[in-house]
Amino acid sequence: MESRRRWVVLAAGVAGMTAGCAFLYGLPYLLPRLRADGLSLTEAAVLVACPTFGLLATLVLWGALADRYGERGVIALGLGGAGLVLLALLAAHGPVALGVGLVVAGAFAGSVNAASGRLILGWFGPAERGLAMGIRQMAQPLGVAVAAVAVPVLSDSGRNPALAFLAVSCLVTAVLIAVVVRDPARTAGASAGTNGNPYRTPVLWRLHGAGALLVFPQFAVATFGLVFLVDSEHWGAAQAGRLLAVGSFGGAAARLFAGWWSDRAGSRTGPMRILAAITAGVLAILAAGAAGAPDPAGAAEAARGGLAGLAVAALVAAAVVSVSTNGLSFTAVAEYAGPGWAGRALGIHNTGQNGVAAATAPVLGAVVTHAGYPVAFTAAACAAALAVVTVPTLRN
Repeated sequence: MESRRRWVVLAAGVAGMTAGCAFLYGLPYLLPRLRADGLSLTEAAVLVACPTFGLLATLVLWGALADRYGERGVIALGLGGAGLVLLALLAAHGPVALGVGLVVAGAFAGSVNAASGRLILGWFGPAERGLAMGIRQMAQPLGVAVAAVAVPVLSDSGRNPALAFLAVSCLVTAVLIAVVVRDPARTAGASAGTNGNPYRTPVLWRLHGAGALLVFPQFAVATFGLVFLVDSEHWGAAQAGRLLAVGSFGGAAARLFAGWWSDRAGSRTGPMRILAAITAGVLAILAAGAAGAPDPAGAAEAARGGLAGLAVAALVAAAVVSVSTNGLSFTAVAEYAGPGWAGRALGIHNTGQNGVAAATAPVLGAVVTHAGYPVAFTAAACAAALAVVTVPTLRN
């Protein structure tokens, strides 16, 4: 019975995280509606970023609460609170009220990011934990996919139907978590690292640093892959979007494979280091392929030979491999921190990753504008290469 329950708990946790990610990371699909309502692109972009500000402010707090009181109540409370705030926003007037509400809703939704990984630490042993965390990490692309399908259609007649959909998704999964999930035994998943405070050694800080460095190439590809194909390779936006969708599904599969591999290898950090090195190499190839393309300012195109095809192939490969390490870093952090610190450690890890993700778009946007895509992709390759030497050596 207990062997079956852990998979039920995982499924419920994935459902909750999918609903949370649909709101947190899928809100940009509301941009056309907000602009149609009279907001400038800058104003609308600030609004869709508001949930991330709330998320960053509360991740460590939610993790500490999970460490102290358990995962089920924390996740259900956070998702339920996010859903109620989103419902209240149906009556909001003006961008300021909407923005404040979205910050608050994002603060509540952060609970599932901080606490759901802790469930896996408690319910799954080392031989299955990597695969389970890989399944859990699939929730982010799934949530974005749900938002991509639902939000544009629902927002045709106004923003409220889309917000109501996101609210109901959070509320329904909050109830599911409360009914289905059971907190693991507090003695489960003993620390693989130190006794007491795991931050007395640099291991966790190195894991946090490597995880943050690897987010940079991931979001570089996710943010600028489509516009690179449109600007430099002269693809149509719809065609480019379909190609990158294939890369996204490949990335979800790569997360599962990486988790399975780490279970078989008996190490999270060994496969993580290899995948980081592959990411650096693929991005270096992408930068070389992009070097033959015209820059955004419209410089004359160089003789490219086979570089165009090389750049496209490398971009798809980068979309797959750059996301493969997420589950490994989360699992390594949770295992090393142990059950007494896993919530806080995952909260810190998540904060660093989301902070880098938020900074990637404006930083690389400026790089692309002033130096071109080859320099931007080279910077992403350097970040992945630096992660290779930052990852500590740990065994399960």
